[in-house]
Amino acid sequence: MTSRGPFQSHPFCDSVKFHFSTECILEPLSLPESPGGVDAVESSPDVPCIFCEECYVLAEQNQLLKHMIIEHKLVIADVKLVADFRSYILYWKRRFAEQPITDFCSVIRTNSKAPLEEQDNYFLLCDVLPEDRLLREELQQKRLRKILEQQQQERYDTSFHGMCMFCDQEFTGNRAVLLNHMAREHAFNIGLPDNIVNCYEFLAVLQGKLDNLQCLYCEKIFRDKNTLKDHMRKKQHRRINAKNKEYDKFYIINYLEFGKSWEEVQSEDDRELLDNLEEDWSDWEEHPVCAVCLFCEQQADTTEKLYLHMQKSHGFHFPKIKSEHGLNFYQQVKLVNFIRREIHHCRCYNCQEKFQSKGGLISHMEETKHIAFLPARSTWDQPQYYFPTYENDTLLCTLSDSEDVITEDQSEEVPVVSEDISSLKALKQNSVLNQLLCKENKSQGKC
Repeated sequence: MTSRGPFQSHPFCDSVKFHFSTECILEPLSLPESPGGVDAVESSPDVPCIFCEECYVLAEQNQLLKHMIIEHKLVIADVKLVADFRSYILYWKRRFAEQPITDFCSVIRTNSKAPLEEQDNYFLLCDVLPEDRLLREELQQKRLRKILEQQQQERYDTSFHGMCMFCDQEFTGNRAVLLNHMAREHAFNIGLPDNIVNCYEFLAVLQGKLDNLQCLYCEKIFRDKNTLKDHMRKKQHRRINAKNKEYDKFYIINYLEFGKSWEEVQSEDDRELLDNLEEDWSDWEEHPVCAVCLFCEQQADTTEKLYLHMQKSHGFHFPKIKSEHGLNFYQQVKLVNFIRREIHHCRCYNCQEKFQSKGGLISHMEETKHIAFLPARSTWDQPQYYFPTYENDTLLCTLSDSEDVITEDQSEEVPVVSEDISSLKALKQNSVLNQLLCKENKSQGKC
């Protein structure tokens, strides 16, 4: 036998060396978990029952809830307000595997007066439990962050491409171009673009309803496209039905507050406005009126101070003139506007003389006493003076009616409209408009 050194090869050693190099295990192995393991459940797109191996697709959420009530006596409160139903169920599946259900749920006993064998215990899982409320809030915040990121992406997206649902015109660029077009050209307003999320899906849902000949507002089905268009136009149904919960997921407002829909948020805003009306306003400090004199730039915070100024500085006694002429509110308005217009044109409202400056006009009117007397009523009591000379004339807002003095001229000029319509035929024959029409026809030889 030939001796071999320590570094010489041996057939057996070569064989071992070959197998070691090709089949060695450098990391510990793991046996596969059973099909019902937590990892397998979480990786599945389905939603599992909290207690057993039953699974349902997410769209069959109500079937799962029904199963848990009937088979396991579990009731989940306000489930429609859970932001992520699947994550919610998976969380409580883990927690119920760790601790008894009675550690988390309130027990509701039914048929409590019946024999013991006929009584049932139901378990209520709701956000009264701090852990459940915290979970719901975390899921809502997670969804809100995701929705806001999506909305931000859509807001600045310039690759949008869509077609108008009413005129088949195509739009590219930003979604706001299409939404604004439908609102402006077709009176179809689904809200501000910045308040909408998942716009592509939203428009697809609406287009699908129209393709199925369904009105977007009353949701009735029609026999053809033209009938549907006429119905939506005539009935002003070019809008969506706000009560349809299908649209809630397309509006940011429905994601903002935990456990609240847009209707609840909006009603809270309305209640806040109503509550504010009942607040104590005793400490409210109203800004002064600051009415301006008819003849100069002097201002006063009350009409009494302004009237006193005009009487002492200019010799114009407005309350006296109002009383002597029996001016009602509208006549006072016309008088103020008339005087302001004449002063603006630097023209004396009594002698009609014009001046180069307002100072020269006021000096003339004060020296000649023209400022204290009004011209003939027909000069200023004209419809054109219903319109303010100055749009911010506060004095007009402080005028009051003269209820104590009614002159004969005033009583004759107040129009009286008959409310006796017992005889419509006689009313038509004696109508002022009928008399005016007859006079017009006489002038043309027709009556």
